[in-house]
Amino acid sequence: MAKVPSTPQDSSIGVLNGIEKICREAGIDASDIDDVMHGTTVATNTVLTKSGARVGLVTTKGFRDVLQIARSYVPGGLGGWVIYNKPPPLAPLELTIEAKERIAADGAVLIPLDEAALRRDLRELSEKGVEALTVSLFNAYVDGRHSRRRSRDRGRGCRPRAWRDRRS
Repeated sequence: MAKVPSTPQDSSIGVLNGIEKICREAGIDASDIDDVMHGTTVATNTVLTKSGARVGLVTTKGFRDVLQIARSYVPGGLGGWVIYNKPPPLAPLELTIEAKERIAADGAVLIPLDEAALRRDLRELSEKGVEALTVSLFNAYVDGRHSRRRSRDRGRGCRPRAWRDRRS
């Protein structure tokens, strides 16, 4: 086992540096290695240092504040709510937009996706410098037609190279 610095610009460099270090310390040739297991702290470091992309979020109308409220487990029991300071979400409220749409728990479309309004809001996110876009629509796990439509359009109206993710 070897620990070497992560190389976020090209993770293969870090992997090869680790293999080289193991070979040097064990006195073996790289051809003697059968298996390699690799781990990195690049993602963790990006979150901790807040040095990642500027993230926007698209969610179902009425759920814009859910990540801000974040009623999840807090350390310290009931008293933890008083003293625990939650870190800000990766997609801040000012970069969160609501899609007028709603899929029911059984997959029925309750409110069709208002694509024109969503395109307009995506353009506004683009103007705010969004570099990555996450689409998280309510009940999309049952029927993801609205999420897929946004991905198929490739975030049209948002920055051309914006990375997108879909979650429900």
